[in-house]
Amino acid sequence: MNKEALDQWLARLFERDRRATAKLISWVEDDIDRAYIMRCVLKKTGQRMVVGITGPPGAGKSSLVEALTKLYRAKEERVGIVAVDPSSPYSGGAILGDRIRMQAHGTDRDVFIRSMGTRGHLGGVTRSTSDILRILEGGGYGRLLLETVGVGQSELEIMQMADTVVVALNPGTGDGIQAIKAGIMEVADVFVINKADLPGAVRMKNDIEMMLNLNGDTKTWRPPVVLTSVVTEIGVEALYDKIEEHRSYLLESGQRDEHRKERLRQEVWRQWEDKLRATFEDVWEASKGKNQNIDLEDPYEVAQILWEERFKEDK
Repeated sequence: MNKEALDQWLARLFERDRRATAKLISWVEDDIDRAYIMRCVLKKTGQRMVVGITGPPGAGKSSLVEALTKLYRAKEERVGIVAVDPSSPYSGGAILGDRIRMQAHGTDRDVFIRSMGTRGHLGGVTRSTSDILRILEGGGYGRLLLETVGVGQSELEIMQMADTVVVALNPGTGDGIQAIKAGIMEVADVFVINKADLPGAVRMKNDIEMMLNLNGDTKTWRPPVVLTSVVTEIGVEALYDKIEEHRSYLLESGQRDEHRKERLRQEVWRQWEDKLRATFEDVWEASKGKNQNIDLEDPYEVAQILWEERFKEDK
């Protein structure tokens, strides 16, 4: 696409045009003029804070996102939601379960929901997630919510994209112990015991608070544990308050700036990974039939030969 046409779409984005928002997201996902689009978007974004909702499957993450969205809309705030669904093993597309569950906001012009497939990426987010959040910010969505697939230890990736990480757990399923095993204790800025109308919710809350007490670090943010029930509409206001408290903590302590620096480092590394992967896929294809003596049972040898072949001109 030519630069003039792209500039027109970008101008529409900054004027809060929903169609432009959707178009630019699709192009970035498909790697069409991605670098140019994101350079333009980055010049006008970077101030909004992202709330990530993560946790094991079935914890009610989508219900929490919907409840928070309802609360934000009652305060007349525009909401952008990125919901990462598992990919179809056949088409590679998102199954779109989250969008189905959030139909209550489907006709609200001030709520933008984007469901994405993991497309084989093992983490709880995708390689385009960070860019899409920035495009939503550029489109004027002041509240940004990121819901991940919920796949356990790989959820650590959400720390790189969200300013506040909310970990949702269910009572009576052993999720509390699993959270400790998986290292989610270090990920969470706020714990939510969702479906708190079920037996065992208070006990799980006490267990998590006990583990937080054992941490013994009183100098940094201590994750609060909130009981919620979307069905009975309990605790959502309290969750909102804790998210706002963490937002204030990040700004006052300077942690937000530190997070942004680390995020930049991670995003640069992702760009390098993408470039290296594309480069060596080309080298691999070009080397077929040329290196008949390579021992395909020895990945170290293969890696060394391909590396030298790619960079032999730079020696």
